[in-house]
Amino acid sequence: MDRTEPGGDALTWKEFGEGHLAELMELAEACLAADGGLPLFAQPPLLRARLLQTRTLGAWHDGGLVAAVGVGTAGQLATSTGLVHPAWRGRGFGSRLLSWVEEQADADLLLTTESWTPGAEALFTAFGFERTFAEWVLRHDLTALPEIVRPDGVRIEPVTWEIGPELFETYRASFADRPGFAEPSAEDWLGELREDAEYRPDLSLIARGPDGTAIGFLNVIDNWVDQVGVVPGWRHRRVGAYLVATALRSLAADGAREAWLCVNDNNPAAALYRRLGFRDAGRRARYLRRRS
Repeated sequence: MDRTEPGGDALTWKEFGEGHLAELMELAEACLAADGGLPLFAQPPLLRARLLQTRTLGAWHDGGLVAAVGVGTAGQLATSTGLVHPAWRGRGFGSRLLSWVEEQADADLLLTTESWTPGAEALFTAFGFERTFAEWVLRHDLTALPEIVRPDGVRIEPVTWEIGPELFETYRASFADRPGFAEPSAEDWLGELREDAEYRPDLSLIARGPDGTAIGFLNVIDNWVDQVGVVPGWRHRRVGAYLVATALRSLAADGAREAWLCVNDNNPAAALYRRLGFRDAGRRARYLRRRS
């Protein structure tokens, strides 16, 4: 379908699919360059998961994809992710895409954005959505590494699969007191790590106290600090800072030029990560609207 938008711009609106993955990557990269956010969003696995949904709608101009949205309706909760190229914003495309999504979804609707902007928040709020989750994406330049003194009585060692059950118990003990913690089974949690080809047990760490008991852990996936946890009795003793600083040095020695992590808006650890040299690189969020 061809349509001339206000200002004389001829657009073609149509569905997109796997064959348009290159165009989707280019659009996501343009949004990330302008807005920041999760860099993994521009890579095929996450783009497929977010945008190649049950129904899709995109807008093309002179062969380039300038807006796209996908909506998944297979589950009880409909999900949707959309993008508008920075050069094409302010023309009502976001409202048009969101109105189209509403027509497709006959259920509670969850909107995801991996490249958050204040404009997106204003649009979603105007359509009656409530933000349910937000986190910062942080980046660390590994040419400048923090110095953290090892806490007294603490030693660290790389993760091995032989201590997998202990690693899980340390994770559970570190996160169990956090609001909303949904404890997985050890089999599921460890299974996800084993199945992730980019999990780095050699760079991941477990911390032990003077008696050898595990008191904290850190998991590395590719060049991401994926999870950091310290058991309650050992918090505020620099254990987490020491784990992160050690992992950054190991990543740098392994040839990485940068490290990444995500941290929830309400997680006090964000201040620690910034003190260690991480810098804001965007945000990501979720918005929900329930059927009345």
